[in-house]
Amino acid sequence: MSGPRFGVWALEEGCFGSPHHPEDPHDARWERVRDQVLLAEELGYDSTLIAQLFISPFGEDYDQGEAWSLAAALAALTSRIELIAAVKPYSYPPGVLAKMALQIEEISGGRFAVNLVNGWFATEARRLGLTFGDRDERYAYGREWITIVRELLTGGPSTFQGRWFRTDGYRPRPVSRWRDRPKIYSGGESEPARALAADACDAWFINGQPLERVAALIEDVRARPRIGPPVEFGMAAFVIARDTDAEAADALAYAWEISKRDRLEQEWISGQVAPDVQMFKTFEEFPHIGTNGGTAAGLVGSYDTVARRVEEFHDAGIDLFMLQFQPFEAEMSRFAEHVLCRVKGRVRA
Repeated sequence: MSGPRFGVWALEEGCFGSPHHPEDPHDARWERVRDQVLLAEELGYDSTLIAQLFISPFGEDYDQGEAWSLAAALAALTSRIELIAAVKPYSYPPGVLAKMALQIEEISGGRFAVNLVNGWFATEARRLGLTFGDRDERYAYGREWITIVRELLTGGPSTFQGRWFRTDGYRPRPVSRWRDRPKIYSGGESEPARALAADACDAWFINGQPLERVAALIEDVRARPRIGPPVEFGMAAFVIARDTDAEAADALAYAWEISKRDRLEQEWISGQVAPDVQMFKTFEEFPHIGTNGGTAAGLVGSYDTVARRVEEFHDAGIDLFMLQFQPFEAEMSRFAEHVLCRVKGRVRA
């Protein structure tokens, strides 16, 4: 097994901890996202994930970046880092999305990837006037959608007749000059999400949670029937790394203290979630700082402790760690200086 890869969540949401943090207030401006991703590339990070949200999860009065226009702009400015743009299938017809993805693949020189997210934000869909069925319907819709997108990302043609979509021989051009097609990630931990990851995607993102739970999820998806190369696995995590475990524990306690100011934002978001979303049921089980499981993954401690936990998750099957921090840029730099060198040094040894 090769060594782990490390990515960062792009700051199109403005922050990934508390929007009230005194050193990291909410800031979703393009200039910040641009500078953050360029710094991540310079520091040696391998990937960045741009979440697709049309309304800020902190509340409708907060600024929120748009994932696909940001991805295209970043593709032109970066040279090495992988750019993963999330997409909810009901946001774009599959033929339009595949054409957009291939254009960003061209701009980036073969560094673009799609992250399929079937959605939890019921209020957002309603505000936009988009289809948003129950969980089983969302995944059935997403399965038709990604079937067409996969075919088109390789150049097509796509001729498909289903419940929601019909295509008639569309062949997008140009196709990728670097590989067969852009990579497809997916998220979600429900039964239909796992089945979709095993059937139709190249890699599956797991929300941050304890090692034993993550290992069980990996084994479940690995055991499912599949045509093609094995599924790769990624995990979201919020990192707090310091010189000692005690200092990290103090920093985590401080983060929890700041989070008390987020009551209105937390009340707002809790009212927007579709009731059948597995992700938020997991979050109730494992309270955390950050999004998508955050500190529940346990990457909190001394530099050696965090490096060791990364290696344990990697041994369980995690290939890509998609990381959050607060204050983001300073802690992202700290992780690169003190943890990346430890993990990569041990892999080389």
